[in-house]
Amino acid sequence: MRLLLGPSLAIGLASAVLAQVPGLTLPPSGDNQKASVTQFIGPVQITVDYSSPNVHGTNGKDRRGQIWGKLVPYGMADLGVNGGKPSPWRAGANENTVFTISNEIKIQGQTLPAGRYGLHMIPGENEWTVIFSKNADVWGSFYYDEKEDSLRVKTSAKKHEYREWLTYEFTERRPDSAILELQWEDLSVPMSIKVDNINDIYVAKIRNDLKNAVGFDYRGWDSAAQFCVQANTHLDEALAWADKAISGPGGLGVTNFSTLSTKALVLSKLGREGEAKPLMEQAIRLPGTTPLEIHQYGRQLLTAKKTSEAMEVFKYNAERNGETWPTNVGLARGYSASGDLPKALDYAKKALAQAPDTLNRNNLQDMVKTLADGKPIAN
Repeated sequence: MRLLLGPSLAIGLASAVLAQVPGLTLPPSGDNQKASVTQFIGPVQITVDYSSPNVHGTNGKDRRGQIWGKLVPYGMADLGVNGGKPSPWRAGANENTVFTISNEIKIQGQTLPAGRYGLHMIPGENEWTVIFSKNADVWGSFYYDEKEDSLRVKTSAKKHEYREWLTYEFTERRPDSAILELQWEDLSVPMSIKVDNINDIYVAKIRNDLKNAVGFDYRGWDSAAQFCVQANTHLDEALAWADKAISGPGGLGVTNFSTLSTKALVLSKLGREGEAKPLMEQAIRLPGTTPLEIHQYGRQLLTAKKTSEAMEVFKYNAERNGETWPTNVGLARGYSASGDLPKALDYAKKALAQAPDTLNRNNLQDMVKTLADGKPIAN
């Protein structure tokens, strides 16, 4: 597995480099196969490209227990080709391990701008230093220059289940963070990655998206406004987007339950309930509004503890659409929340007889049993 680290002779380095002729497809040096892993943290793309050595090496010799502190020495090492200047480990084999990010992130709490970096490491028995170099287009770390560092961070290695092949893996993934681990032999080297202000990145991308084909469909503006509501971010901009979904220029806008209810949600988030409520009244009375859409609005009101308003919506749904499955379910929920359990049970039984599928049938059976036991159902 030559050139994993390199206290190799200069002649060995020269022959290995010459073997990799650009444009000619040959096996990788030392049979250290190329690998790549990509992970998105929200809209942010992170990629690690690396060459992956194995514990047993090309001759099959088992080097378990000989990797850390020996094959991969602790600290900086003189690789024999840079005038005695010590270098870090290339964090893989062959060419640079390359770390690419589409947006600014934080590594171990420190800021790293968007870009493409050579990834190097200074191993230690406990503490490790991870280096992100602005030079990502060299062979290994033979000519590493600390002046090209963009960032250095500290981390601690830990025991890990055995890995034959050096591997990079994203673990503990969250909507705005992840852990990136180098895993090899019995060790892993974790690095925390965090994306600050992730909603700002989403909104910036949405703004650009809306300049393209999706911006000529009212659903694009409607969905963009809905995202802002759900994330509780950029609400003033969301209101402008909701207005475009309803009445955009050139016939873009559409007035339907979805667009009106989205604008009402934005107004509610902005504390403008006086404007939101009449908008929802208009939405549920549109000719195209379905019984299920009206029912879902009633459920929202129940969740918000607005029981009397929810009952008005459920009753309106029944008056408009008769005894259909959504109207009976709504009345069962409304009467249960109002404390009239006998009426709630009556409507729950009607809804059970109309259940459209197994899932809803099972839920309604549970609802009937709960009400029959004299207990209110959860909203």
